Amino acid sequence: MTDRLDLGIDVTRPNVARVYDYFVGGKDNFAADREFAEAAMRIAPKAPLAAQVNREFLGRVVRYLVAVAGITQLIDIGSGLPTAGNVSEVAHALDRNVHIAHVDNDPVVFTHSKALLSDMSTTDIVLADVRSPESVLGDPVVRRLIDFSRPVGLLLLAVLHHVEDEDKPAAIAQALRAAMPPGSYLAISSFRMPGPEVPELRDATLKGEQLLVGKLGSGRWRDDAEIATWFGDWEMLPPGLVSLREWWPPDPAEAGDEAVIRLSDHVEKDEIYHSFYGGVARKA
Repeated sequence: MTDRLDLGIDVTRPNVARVYDYFVGGKDNFAADREFAEAAMRIAPKAPLAAQVNREFLGRVVRYLVAVAGITQLIDIGSGLPTAGNVSEVAHALDRNVHIAHVDNDPVVFTHSKALLSDMSTTDIVLADVRSPESVLGDPVVRRLIDFSRPVGLLLLAVLHHVEDEDKPAAIAQALRAAMPPGSYLAISSFRMPGPEVPELRDATLKGEQLLVGKLGSGRWRDDAEIATWFGDWEMLPPGLVSLREWWPPDPAEAGDEAVIRLSDHVEKDEIYHSFYGGVARKA
């Protein structure tokens, strides 16, 4: 077996992908990850729910792209550990022929994904960093799986909020968008700074941000306007940039405005509602 140190894996420090794995009920995490998760929950007791809500959003987005929009190839950047409900699992339940290029900068994610991929002809994992979009787009695995002459579904789910300001997340998103052909879709989810309507949440959010930066090295809550710039001039699908639990009903066959409004009426407007946003846009 390959030694963890040979892969650059430090099990004594918490890791973004493994903490997320713990929050969604996975088993690929270590004591340091669980200790960090428990500390995070002392500040934000619903932190595991945020990870679960993001995973549910992922499922609705992928079902929409494959079943409704007819997308047959996906690039999943910041894919994370392949726990239940991952992009490949959701997409291939609808169409076994969908091509998926997973991308992550974590050696643990890379090795686990390699071990669990069932069909290398349609699905593979690339060890690369979103902060270097040219290395992602030019990777031989991505070029083998993705035909950039046809529409692509680009997924940036819970990844850009781990990119610091000095690494220019807007420029990263712009470079990735520029490489996508017409008819492509971009899905983004991100931590969102609660607005002035809930001032009591802003202080708690800032404490959570300090914890993430101090222990995980990254984690930024940004306002709506900044997140919206990551979509560029692509056409936002209704209902726009919204709380994750308000984007699209679980059944893509019901993905109309009326169904979204019905869903919204039953969403608890708690800290998760105010601090985790997402949306999907299409390139004309």
